[in-house]
Amino acid sequence: MPGSFSYRDGDAPQARIALWPHRSLPKKGFVFFIGATYCLLLIPVIPLLGTPVLWGLLPFLMMALGGIYIALQRNYRDGELREELLLWSDRLELTRSDPRRPPRRWEANPFWVRLNLIEKSGPVPFYLTLSGAGREVELGAFLSPEERQGLYDELSRVLGRNV
Repeated sequence: MPGSFSYRDGDAPQARIALWPHRSLPKKGFVFFIGATYCLLLIPVIPLLGTPVLWGLLPFLMMALGGIYIALQRNYRDGELREELLLWSDRLELTRSDPRRPPRRWEANPFWVRLNLIEKSGPVPFYLTLSGAGREVELGAFLSPEERQGLYDELSRVLGRNV
């Protein structure tokens, strides 16, 4: 007999955890940064106004500004990464949405899921994984070690495991 919040019965999940990377530069800050960089690049050009040297430097300055713009745009696209963990009494589902890739899904029975936190010997400090249904998946790869540790505590509580 399925418990409360059953996936099979079409109930809403009893827990939902959404993860995304931290954005240190909001859109307003992006506009300000590009504008400030443009102004700072103009400072060494001012004495060159009216000389042929200006036309030699101008393409390189514009390429530098364009490179910064393209790199920041790429950073914003990479920041669209999302991980969503949904928990029902009879199912645990993890969906990872990467930019430029189709969503990846993993599901298992929460009773058989093992939550692992490898503090030192993993690829990163406090490496967090979920194991179940014959597969092990990494969780919160983009989070800081402190955030992964906090996520481990939260997931332990949600899954009813003793920390």
